[in-house]
Amino acid sequence: MARRATNNPRQIRSKSCGCALCLEEYPEPKRRPRRDCIGSWQARYRDPAGKQCARNFQKKAEAEDFLDEVRTSVRRRTYHDPKRGQIKLREWWEKWWEIRQKQGRVTTRNRILAVWRAHIEPKWGDYPLNSIETMDLQRWLTREVKGYDSQKKCKEILTALLRAAVLDGKRIPENPAAALTVTATRAQKHPDDLKPPTAAQYELIHAALPPYYQIILRDFANETGMRPGEYAGLRLHCFDEEEMIVHIKEIIVSDRGRLRRQAAPKTSAGFRTVPLTPRAAGAIAFMRKKWKPVRSRSPIGDGFDLHVEELIFRGPRGAVLNINNLSGRVWRAAIIQSGVAREVMDPETGRTDWWPELGLYRHDVTSRLHAHGVPEADAQAVLGHDRGGRVTWVYTHEREGAREHVRAALGGERGLRSVS
Repeated sequence: MARRATNNPRQIRSKSCGCALCLEEYPEPKRRPRRDCIGSWQARYRDPAGKQCARNFQKKAEAEDFLDEVRTSVRRRTYHDPKRGQIKLREWWEKWWEIRQKQGRVTTRNRILAVWRAHIEPKWGDYPLNSIETMDLQRWLTREVKGYDSQKKCKEILTALLRAAVLDGKRIPENPAAALTVTATRAQKHPDDLKPPTAAQYELIHAALPPYYQIILRDFANETGMRPGEYAGLRLHCFDEEEMIVHIKEIIVSDRGRLRRQAAPKTSAGFRTVPLTPRAAGAIAFMRKKWKPVRSRSPIGDGFDLHVEELIFRGPRGAVLNINNLSGRVWRAAIIQSGVAREVMDPETGRTDWWPELGLYRHDVTSRLHAHGVPEADAQAVLGHDRGGRVTWVYTHEREGAREHVRAALGGERGLRSVS
């Protein structure tokens, strides 16, 4: 082991000191002579990479304490360079996002980017990493970020972003976002705002749809329970006319407003085979006759080359079925025109949603399967869920007419069986 330097820490000569050594090095201007030097003490050390660093202190004891501490941290691999923590959060985001954007689904990446731009960057982008404190973050999260979901995503992104700074050569000694608490209350919706429309309400909505979209939504989506991105991305080679089934192998997603192909469904369970009713098969027959799709199987490539010639369901003019337009303009106009629409406001954020949503077709299909006694495992396989219990927990709702049956039973119109 190399011997330590005997002059570490060493005293730095000062222009304001009048000791003999300082006067010798800095003779001008003339100063009052003194016996003891008042210069600062410089502690020199090498970081884990072997680079020589230095720090000045007023007293020799402080410099020696610092040297003992920093040498121990280097040996134990807990050392962090304060200068590396002076990078601004915006600059650190660019380094982190360069790697993070290669992971996960497109929709997840876009959601992270939207939260960063809307909430985190405007407030914390110009802050150095080592100046961000836990209580400041918590105060901002509680006072300025509205809504449970927004607070939750801000906490998750900040925790991951600053944890990476801790792991990257100890830019900061600890993660100030690790102890953040989501203080907003999660908005609970009334059961009526979660369940799908009744059969009569769906008839009114379908009647208000343009005839072309009636074939897509009434005859296909309402018969299969497939997600909009799944039937928008359905290609002819995935349709088995003899077995009357379709195989879900890829989907269409929105990438910041631009449609692209995604090589996998929403979850791993999304890879599945869906049986078709005669009505759903009729919708495919209509589209095949109108658009004459080809049965080729093109590679996905960069995702934006959609190969419209293979798609079964398309927009009215033959382009890719725009899922943004479908769930926004087309569906919303139909539910408003039919008189079924209802505004549902989030009291925490003030944002307004519309009931019913296009995705409630899946809930309606699940409830119908449940009412007909289809086992959960079978419904799970058709709908594409990781576990069967979720089918009942999320998608199954009270049966149509359930309230009338309960009212009749409690009013004595129907005998109640006693249980001893």
